[in-house]
Amino acid sequence: MVQMTVEYEGDLRCRGTHGPSGCEILTDAPVDNQGKGESFSPTDLLGTSLASCMLTIMAIAARRSDRELTGAKATVTKHMVADPRRRVGAFEVEFSVPGEWDAEARKTLEHAARTCPVSLSISPAIDVSLRFHWI
Repeated sequence: MVQMTVEYEGDLRCRGTHGPSGCEILTDAPVDNQGKGESFSPTDLLGTSLASCMLTIMAIAARRSDRELTGAKATVTKHMVADPRRRVGAFEVEFSVPGEWDAEARKTLEHAARTCPVSLSISPAIDVSLRFHWI
């Protein structure tokens, strides 16, 4: 069990603290929703969590084959919808993966991304599309 705390600081900003490490993050409401947009919005963090989880699980899969995923990147594009309520409608995640990866290794890494814990926890109402670039 891991515990985090979140404190509302006012002006649509929150400060989250990771219990075990004490590491902190800030969130702000986005400009298009009455905020200043000076930090990640909560829905931005959802997309960031998705991509970082995918890369982490991909790295674990690569490690099992004595390979390294260092330098791999994911770019997340978030699409909001307002029907019937404001929510995340879709995430597009685009990966750039350096190194030589054969077809079987690529298949393994793509499967790892699709089955990471965050991906499996996201509502089916959110469309998640993945693109992989093997560079």
